[in-house]
Amino acid sequence: MTTSKEPEAKRPLKLNQPGKLQLKKTVETGQVRQSFSHGRSKAVTVEVKRSRTFERGTSGRMKEVTEAAAEAEAVLNEAPAPAVPQPEVEEKPTTAKRLSAEERASRVRALEVAREEEAARKEREAEESKRRAEQAKRAAEERALREAEEAEERQRAAETAEQQPSAAAEDVAAGTPAATPTAEPAKDRPRPSAKTAEPAAEEEDDGPARAKARKGPAVPAKPAPSRSRGEPRRRAGKLTINQALDGQEGRQRSLAAMKRQREKQMRLAGGQQPHQPPQKVVREVVIPEVMTVQELANRMAARGAEVVKTLMKLGVMATINQTIDADTAELVVGEFGHKSKRVSASDVEIGMRGADDRPDELQSRPPVVTIMGHVDHGKTSLLDALRETDVVSGEAGGITQHIGAYQVRLASGDRITFIDTPGHAAFTEMRLRGATVTDIVVLVVAADDGIKEQTVEAINHAKAARVPIIVAINKIDKPGADTARVKQELLQHELITEDLGGDILAIEVSALKKTNLDKLEEAILLQSEILELRANPLRPAEGVIIEAKLERGRGSVATVLVQRGTLKVGDIFVAGGEWGRVRALINERNEQIDEAGPATPVEVLGLNGTPFAGDDFTVMENEGRAREIAEYRQRSRREKEIAATGRGTLEQMMSRIKEGEASELPIVVKSDVHGSMEAIITSLEKLGTDEVKVRVLHSGVGGINESDVSLANSTGAMIIAFNVRANPQARQMARRDGVDIRYYSIIYNVVDDVKAAMSGLLAPKQQENFLGYAEIREVFTNSKVGKVAGCMITEGLVKRGAKVRLLRDNVVIHDGTLKTLRRFKDEVKEVKEGYECGMAFENYTDIQVGDQIECYEIEEVAREL
Repeated sequence: MTTSKEPEAKRPLKLNQPGKLQLKKTVETGQVRQSFSHGRSKAVTVEVKRSRTFERGTSGRMKEVTEAAAEAEAVLNEAPAPAVPQPEVEEKPTTAKRLSAEERASRVRALEVAREEEAARKEREAEESKRRAEQAKRAAEERALREAEEAEERQRAAETAEQQPSAAAEDVAAGTPAATPTAEPAKDRPRPSAKTAEPAAEEEDDGPARAKARKGPAVPAKPAPSRSRGEPRRRAGKLTINQALDGQEGRQRSLAAMKRQREKQMRLAGGQQPHQPPQKVVREVVIPEVMTVQELANRMAARGAEVVKTLMKLGVMATINQTIDADTAELVVGEFGHKSKRVSASDVEIGMRGADDRPDELQSRPPVVTIMGHVDHGKTSLLDALRETDVVSGEAGGITQHIGAYQVRLASGDRITFIDTPGHAAFTEMRLRGATVTDIVVLVVAADDGIKEQTVEAINHAKAARVPIIVAINKIDKPGADTARVKQELLQHELITEDLGGDILAIEVSALKKTNLDKLEEAILLQSEILELRANPLRPAEGVIIEAKLERGRGSVATVLVQRGTLKVGDIFVAGGEWGRVRALINERNEQIDEAGPATPVEVLGLNGTPFAGDDFTVMENEGRAREIAEYRQRSRREKEIAATGRGTLEQMMSRIKEGEASELPIVVKSDVHGSMEAIITSLEKLGTDEVKVRVLHSGVGGINESDVSLANSTGAMIIAFNVRANPQARQMARRDGVDIRYYSIIYNVVDDVKAAMSGLLAPKQQENFLGYAEIREVFTNSKVGKVAGCMITEGLVKRGAKVRLLRDNVVIHDGTLKTLRRFKDEVKEVKEGYECGMAFENYTDIQVGDQIECYEIEEVAREL
């Protein structure tokens, strides 16, 4: 056969092994020897790659001509017609004939595969052409509809323009022909057919035709292919420049345009105008006392630059981070058209005490009784007799220096809450607080002593608080007791007892022998029934701080009198400028309790700091509100302290310069409780005068620490420790730096020592002591000394260096110092009466015969406060 005679290298298909069909590589490789200079050579691999060839097929499209397909087709063309079967010849077939048959069969199979692939490709091309035709048809229909809608809109616009009174209408009236619209109705325009859309799918460059269709209505526009639902977003054909410029291919509506279209449809559905501008939102802007420009802009939802521009128009030059006051912010809010709402920093306290209680929620509560009176009139002894305890033995000096709150349980089951106040003059604030929080005041007056200063002060506090007074005349068992005299003295202060026709209950008692204590308790209960004391226990607790102190191991401890509500363990509360959570409640018997009702005094543990005595105590709903109120109160207290310690006005400064600065005694006060510290500071400040005063650098509750010693060392102050001690580190620092720490347990000693220290700062008093008189008998002139007066001592004596006054006709003409004192030629210290001497004055020579000289000396005397 012809295939067997072809060269072996040109056979693309061969069977090297039975059952395996292999394709010949299109790249042939080989090696050649490349020679270089100086006898060098190199083996180089050479590749021969056959090129691909294409030819136009029967359908008119180009296709690749493969070697296998070409040889297989050539084999089929050269193959002879099938011959008539001949009888078999018993000959053994050769190897060449067997290989030619197998090769011919494989090539036939390869040709069949190529024909199947060609048929499948033609089928796909037919489907693609059909799909493009359908797309072109749909695009043409959509474009025709859009052009019809545009023509209708242009027609309506032209009709509207003709109806309006315009210049064009006047021209028409004058005979000028009107312009016709370029667009024609959609019904007169020919719609594209399927035959017109078919070549549009095959032609690629249809831009000019499309532009020509837009210019004239006679030529139908060539539609652009559109993507139907479910098809891939990838473009099927190529995108030309004309198509991109024409805007029909590769362009999609933006999200903003789609959003505007939806809003337009919603406005049309709601009956609004399509181009109506958005309405301005009027906001209620909350304006605090101070705020920044940026914060104001954020609350108005405006730009910061616009707010700054508005401030400049108002004459305020401020940056975006500067603060402005509430009045300026209110003007800016008005300029922007918003509503302003002024708020203050103190608004955080609004509503913290809760609403008032309804009458049906109130229940009876024990009375709160305050024991008041003069010092050493037996107040604490009377309270001990009622409590059957011995509190007086534990007090230093036999006086009460702390305010205490106790509750007495009577045999009848009734309870009375007693508040004990000090009687010393320094504890005025304590007595005032006791009279403020109480229901009844028991005025204790000693029968042998009568009405004293602090008794009068207690009466005034009770009258100011408008609480009823019960007079307890104590010490009736003493020999000098006179109850009638006490009642007469009470009349001077408008306190009329019942036996004298008044309404004041007066009970004669003896705390030592416990006489008539039951009558005093009956009088208290009777007065409480008249007052109808009631409170609501089913609400958050509210009360007042009676006393506060700092204890080691327990922290800040406050004695609280609950006025209404019930205080429980775990409650979050605010006490003045401090807040905390109740960790424990301890009653007057040192017992831990779970809750405390109205009119119950308890010690509260869990404070974050030590509050002031007299501060209010309120239970809050959450920790955030409690912290906010405490921070506001601390900030307000600091501002008041800074304002109080300011430099003052210019007039005050000039007056201090003119009068001279007063000497100050710096001190640091540390006490065990806040009430004692307050009393000490008040007493020491009252000692001040125009020349000397006390300056309290620091005061606090608790022991003396290293910071207190450092402050005293840097300022030269003394430390007053009242019922507290310094820790070892503070004591070591005080010894090293020489800081004076004075320990006290009685307030009398504090006042006396500070008074003595302040007296040492006073300038000594200058006292003039008369020495004698001398009469000038003769005046001598000395070249060295000047004029010298020859004198006779007529009274007393004259000392050298003493002060002298020159009298002429009993008028003082000179006051100076004696320069020299001589007797004969010797300088002497003094000359007594009846002797002659010579005297000369310091820087003064105008002396005459007959003048008198008065001699005196200045003595400095220490002053006391």
